[in-house]
Amino acid sequence: MRIIKIDKSQLHIVKDLAYEIWPSAYGEILSKEQLDYMLTRFYAVETLEQQMNERKHVFYIVTNDVEKPLGFISYELNCEPQKTKIHKIYVLPETQGTGLGKQLVALVKEEALKNNQNAIFLNVNKYNNAKFFYEKLGFTIVKEEVIEIGNDYVMDDYVMEMNIIIKSV
Repeated sequence: MRIIKIDKSQLHIVKDLAYEIWPSAYGEILSKEQLDYMLTRFYAVETLEQQMNERKHVFYIVTNDVEKPLGFISYELNCEPQKTKIHKIYVLPETQGTGLGKQLVALVKEEALKNNQNAIFLNVNKYNNAKFFYEKLGFTIVKEEVIEIGNDYVMDDYVMEMNIIIKSV
């Protein structure tokens, strides 16, 4: 496996993976209409480019030995003061439980530490089983939030956070 930082010319890989992964990740949580709406809104290549260029999101993909994309992650340093936000993290269903997600989070943790960040945080749908994965990695729920995303749809999420620097007393 290889984890590769990508540039804007490779964002179509992220889009393609999202369209492949999201139906199994959210098929039992969201209506097909909301799923389609969110994919179109959040994973258009132009939207991903804007996230990369304007909001400084950093994107990585993970591939197998024959360069088949298996998943991706994006994060933003200092999304909040001294906190890194994982905006997107998804792996193909058949690779879940193999350690890929853990490796992607470890990469973000390493980058966050290099940049003097104190914590990593992310949003997870309240009904998404990924919540348990994040808890196993050391994330805890710090708050709940409902985010309006248009078309009368909302994201009903937990915000989960992992402290990565132990503050001295």
